[in-house]
Amino acid sequence: MEGPDPGGEGEWEGRREGWGRWVRGQLSRAPSVSVSGAGAGARRHSDLRLLLGVMSAPLAPIHVCAADPLPHLSVKDTPIETSSAHYILQQYIAASGGFKLLSSVRNAYAMGKLKMVATEFETGTKVIKNRSAPKSAESGGFVLWQMAPEMWYVELAVGGTKVHAGCNGRIVWRHTPWLGAHATKGPARPLRRALQGLDPLTTASMFADARCIGEKKVDGEDCFILKLSADPRTLKARSEGPAEIIRHVLFGYFSQKTGLLIHLEDSHLTRMQSNTGGDTVYWETTINSFIEDYRPIEGMMIAHAGRSAVTLFRFGEVAMSHTKTRMEEAWAIEEAAFNVPGLSLDCFIPPADLNCESVSEEALEVTQEERGMASVVNSRQAKVAAFENLNDSSGDDNIAWRVEV
Repeated sequence: MEGPDPGGEGEWEGRREGWGRWVRGQLSRAPSVSVSGAGAGARRHSDLRLLLGVMSAPLAPIHVCAADPLPHLSVKDTPIETSSAHYILQQYIAASGGFKLLSSVRNAYAMGKLKMVATEFETGTKVIKNRSAPKSAESGGFVLWQMAPEMWYVELAVGGTKVHAGCNGRIVWRHTPWLGAHATKGPARPLRRALQGLDPLTTASMFADARCIGEKKVDGEDCFILKLSADPRTLKARSEGPAEIIRHVLFGYFSQKTGLLIHLEDSHLTRMQSNTGGDTVYWETTINSFIEDYRPIEGMMIAHAGRSAVTLFRFGEVAMSHTKTRMEEAWAIEEAAFNVPGLSLDCFIPPADLNCESVSEEALEVTQEERGMASVVNSRQAKVAAFENLNDSSGDDNIAWRVEV
């Protein structure tokens, strides 16, 4: 396996200058799924843009800094829902490796592989299921860097298309082949992918102001549920023009047996006002992530696999005008390391061609969804035929597809 060897300091030192070049080489080798025919190719391109636009680099609801102290456990003058949440987070920190060890992490690196697929398309009159989802899945890989405090960079290569996103601690930016580089409106926020079992300290900080709202079984395991809602000020800062963010809620399911986070669910609702006096349209995006295969790395418990189910629900004031798209992702971590020698601030510098006019992430996402859904509705029968004619991708068969919505 090419790449960093945590046991070889000399090899780490040798990659200081070529770290980014090595990662790009890894990503350029990511497998892709081929589709025959110009029409099928155009539909596949539209689907891939929809998948990457929604699933590649979603952000957490609020700004947090893992360097800030976590709240002390106290039951005096504290609502039971809040004190219970603090106790659950203390157990989570202990199960993940302990606060002292987690706070010693200056930077982190993870590399993995993933599959993405659109599984179902629904309109007011018809439901189309992708019955060959494993065969039509887009395969690829990703690399994630993080540096304390609040800096991160992720690069994904899926189906021959690359997406970059990052944060230098002040602004979050994103780059796609179809939109170029642009800054995201609102405060700097963590990458949701890092909360999926890769960054326990930031995860705990994210839920510091959460409430414990009850218990629930997840995959047969009893869990405590913590709920966090973005405040109105953050929602307003993230809104722009016709796109108004109405709510963004995050639920964390912490195992009562292990103390670890095993399920993450978030939902945000966007209202799109028409500039031409037409009907108002609402978009609700829901992501359910199942976090699995925790293993210790340098004393810290890190999740090495997971799966997500995404539902995009578009509805308005006209009856039977709704559309719904369901997508799935499965991922596996191949390498991870902490306190990587040679990882510098240069890795988190925004692109030189960055459009510094902040753009609402949700507005861009909704625009992408509109385009993808239009392509789906206009060619749904041809899409089903194309799905069934796809060849199976090779090399990633060990990623299990078991997502249920």
